[in-house]
Amino acid sequence: MLNVFDSLMSKVLLGLAILVIAGFQYLYWFGEGGYRDHQALTQKIQQQVELNDELKERNRVLAAEVYDLKNGVEAIEEHARLDLGLIKPRETFVQMSTISTQYKPIYLDPNSKVDLRTNESADTPNTP
Repeated sequence: MLNVFDSLMSKVLLGLAILVIAGFQYLYWFGEGGYRDHQALTQKIQQQVELNDELKERNRVLAAEVYDLKNGVEAIEEHARLDLGLIKPRETFVQMSTISTQYKPIYLDPNSKVDLRTNESADTPNTP
């Protein structure tokens, strides 16, 4: 049994076996359909599953809204108020602003004589 790898043919077969195993390992890690492709495909599948879950939730909300619009008066009234701006008689419409608190309004004195087209006061003389 000690003389198994003494012959040249045995050494060639051993080298060939090592090359074949190395080639298969290379194909497994870097080849088409190998480990990296599998990982990329797994990641794409996970992203698609998350997107599908979001779309299923959106579809569920839309189906509930359709059901409410078909079967309830309150949903139709809410849609008319929010989207179309309709109000009932003797009702006051109040709209809340969504402007940021960093917004600084411009206040104009109604008694001042300012020409808004030129942004100059009428009280100050124009000097050339």
